[in-house]
Amino acid sequence: MSHRPTMITPRLVLRPFAAEDAPHVQRLAGAREVAATTLNIPHPYPDGEAEAWIARQAAATAEGREAAFAIFKRAGNVLIGAIGLRIEPGHQRAELGYWVGVPYWGQGYCTEAARAVIRHGFQELGLHRIHASHFGDNPASGRVMQKLGMVYEGRRREHIHKWDRFHDLEDYALLANEWRLGAGEGPREPDPAEPA
Repeated sequence: MSHRPTMITPRLVLRPFAAEDAPHVQRLAGAREVAATTLNIPHPYPDGEAEAWIARQAAATAEGREAAFAIFKRAGNVLIGAIGLRIEPGHQRAELGYWVGVPYWGQGYCTEAARAVIRHGFQELGLHRIHASHFGDNPASGRVMQKLGMVYEGRRREHIHKWDRFHDLEDYALLANEWRLGAGEGPREPDPAEPA
């Protein structure tokens, strides 16, 4: 599957990464605070890594193994992060992953982007299950998963080793039938970061 859609939400544009995005990726993902919340982002972020990462994403998307998107604010067309699905076609499932640059934390952008990507996964890609994990010491990411209506499935104790420490992983998932029944919209209490 090589189709690479662009999706528009109230505040965001989600589109495939392009080579010219690389300097912005390096600047945002290069922040230690971002790398500390992810398994695969290195710190310091080496020159050339953003270009290589963008090329790997394009190849994996063309092969149907990923659906990866740059997250842009519609106002000002500013890159603020990345989101995507790592797809296992044989099992009709995918892992949701994301990161957002530090200046854009706490504003509801990740939840907004993830809702669109989950919809794409279930409606367009025909997935049965979407799962996600976060480090135990990153509860903000867990709150995103909860807002998406994902179901908590448990903790993998000291499952990841990064920067000379072991980290717990907290696991969440959402099934297609749960999403269709409305769980995918998650709790809708007012979010002060979202426009009315």
